[in-house]
Amino acid sequence: MPKGKTLYSIARSRTKQPKALPPLAAAPTEAAPKPVYDDVDVAIVMESTYPYLKGGVSAVVHDIVTHNPDLSYGIIHITWDSDAPLTDLYGMPSNVRWVRTVFLSMEEHREDFLAVSVKDLGMTPLQREELSHRLFDALYALSEHGDVDGLWELIDEGLNERTRRYPLWALLGSREFMQTLQDRMPQLNLSLANSFWTLRNFFSLAFAVLGETMPRASVYHAHTTGYASLLGAAAARDHDTSFLLTEHNLYVRDTVNTLLDRNMALSITADDYRTFDVTAEQRAWMAWWTEMGRFCYPSARLITYLYPSAITEAARLGTDIDKSVVVPNGMVIEEFDEKYRARQHALATMEQEGADYVWHLVYIARVVPIKGLLDLLSSMDILRDRGYPNLHLDVLGPTEHVPEYFEACLAKIDALGLHDHVTIHGTVHVREMLDQFDLLVLPSYNEGQPIVILEAMAAGIPTVGSDVGGVAQQIADDLITTDGRTIGPCGETVTPGDVQQMADGIQAVIGNLDSYAAYAANARKRVQELFQMHEVMSSYNQIYRALGDLPIVGDMVQFPEDELAPAEL
Repeated sequence: MPKGKTLYSIARSRTKQPKALPPLAAAPTEAAPKPVYDDVDVAIVMESTYPYLKGGVSAVVHDIVTHNPDLSYGIIHITWDSDAPLTDLYGMPSNVRWVRTVFLSMEEHREDFLAVSVKDLGMTPLQREELSHRLFDALYALSEHGDVDGLWELIDEGLNERTRRYPLWALLGSREFMQTLQDRMPQLNLSLANSFWTLRNFFSLAFAVLGETMPRASVYHAHTTGYASLLGAAAARDHDTSFLLTEHNLYVRDTVNTLLDRNMALSITADDYRTFDVTAEQRAWMAWWTEMGRFCYPSARLITYLYPSAITEAARLGTDIDKSVVVPNGMVIEEFDEKYRARQHALATMEQEGADYVWHLVYIARVVPIKGLLDLLSSMDILRDRGYPNLHLDVLGPTEHVPEYFEACLAKIDALGLHDHVTIHGTVHVREMLDQFDLLVLPSYNEGQPIVILEAMAAGIPTVGSDVGGVAQQIADDLITTDGRTIGPCGETVTPGDVQQMADGIQAVIGNLDSYAAYAANARKRVQELFQMHEVMSSYNQIYRALGDLPIVGDMVQFPEDELAPAEL
């Protein structure tokens, strides 16, 4: 997927909408032989991430497969089309048996999706009318009552490669369907042509995800709702195995906010698509994303979240709290021992140099609007005006994802005269440089449970970050250890976009050396006690074995049926 794009924006930009309604039929092409895939213990389902794109979620998945070598894996990678990045950036370990790519673009499915016509349904006009009403009955059953059975029946009959009796997507080209659409969904408020093209997008996306049989796995582990969740739920149902969902972030919320160009920190509920003041097409896409999530949640035997408040917010989107647990991200803390020792030496230097010490702040993220670098530059200017001239900000991360935003950041550095206070490095090996920095600053508008904060914590570096996602749980909330001890904060949280608060937060951490030393010590302790990689990976291993009915290894505890023990903080 091109950087800085969403699958929604790509779909819209590449979908042309002629005035006339064209026939669905196209000349078929000869199909290539299908590859054979081994059965695996776990099939991890990703959307535009691992193993072809780097990022926090990709890093977590790589940790899962490398830290659980006793399990076999397959990777199902969902992306837009064959022009998307398809180079393995991680080097698949030997327990990953295969990587299977699924393309969403209808152009990648011409011989199957575009080659059918209404006659391929093999139905009379009356039967096509009855089928159209069944489809809308199923959609209303989902949206009004959360009933998923009707849609699953239609998927089995008309989409599932192993069981389909007719091509359901061909119904779109029938007069009966378009008439039923006008009768049953007048609230769409779209012209006939726009209704056709919008629904054609939905039909093609559903076909791309559901139209081919996936390799068999004992557990399908989707790392997001949306298409990954839909594929994982369908594959588990098709093979009579288990579906596990992990929401690293709230995909429905983030996708809808992107669609509407809203502040990414704003919440979304399952009813918002009915009430928001948006265009008819936006309302249709909001409903698509929201109801897809509500359709998939019931299929998951377990849903894991990175931090407790995510469960509460997800409940407003239709998740089931009773089968939701917290499994945080983790660190191999020993990998940061050398960096931690260096930071302890830095504390002595701070004390010796006093007011002459130059504080090194670091921003580690892509230079894109959602990460808030422009705001941080304003905060740097405020701190300088307050009499903090001995500050330097290092910016680590890709700058090419949204070129116009990067140019705006450069222009702001120039306008504020911050050249001597800001260094932009671009993409670097962050861990190698980590001991050079005194404070991580994360002014994001949207996060889950950032890996970069855990890395800083493991090195004993405090953080000032926006109060989004699980950031407060990582750095600001008191945490209770398993033996009842309380570990205090290792940083400050601020309101996203509030540049004055960000300046206040930075000042609160670096303004008192005793407080700074306490924050630094707590950072390391929090990882030692509650974010250890081996404990997180043990939780995943036990979950996989319980859900997939896989043999128990060693002394691992098998969770009772329907009582999978939550790994809570």
